[in-house]
Amino acid sequence: MKVTAIIADDLVNNVKAYTQSSTVTEAITIALKDWVDIYNIKELNKKIAKNPICIDIGQQIREMNRSL
Repeated sequence: MKVTAIIADDLVNNVKAYTQSSTVTEAITIALKDWVDIYNIKELNKKIAKNPICIDIGQQIREMNRSL
């Protein structure tokens, strides 16, 4: 998809430097993918916070360690 956007030069240059990209397209693509990944992680963390995963094997591990 072609997109025309007005983005500050310093922001584009920073993104190119941070992503070590040779082109603006590559840099913006990497930055957008990273942003989406971070957003998805935050959303997953919210879901886990509402319904935490509980694994209760602490006592079992202690007993296993004591038997060694």
